[in-house]
Amino acid sequence: MSDMTRMADNDRFARHVGVELLEISPGRAKARLTIADHHLNGAGMVHGGAIFTLADLVFAAACNSHGTLAVAINAHIAYLKAAAGGTLTAQAEEVSLNPRLATYAIAVRDDAGDLVATFQGMCYRKKEKVPG
Repeated sequence: MSDMTRMADNDRFARHVGVELLEISPGRAKARLTIADHHLNGAGMVHGGAIFTLADLVFAAACNSHGTLAVAINAHIAYLKAAAGGTLTAQAEEVSLNPRLATYAIAVRDDAGDLVATFQGMCYRKKEKVPG
């Protein structure tokens, strides 16, 4: 098990919510969330916080995939379509990588492949290695 996989598995909040990391490679990551009743808001749709958590986990995994510890300094999400059930999948792609900063684009899709949300994040790459 890689240090990054171990780090993602240690994300107790994402684990509590039910986010499952599927893939990780340099600059990329993929995860899914199977929607349960506790993921729904008062209107019966998937809560924005659950969608953000899914996107944030793949962002963190992709940021740290090079082995250098990275922390978020900016994140933005746009909700494009309501989701009410099924499974959501998020995929992160590296947009830019510099010694201290990196930017990632994340797409969150439903079972039909429709875009539910887009997330853009920037991380600060610290001097230390990913703990493991």
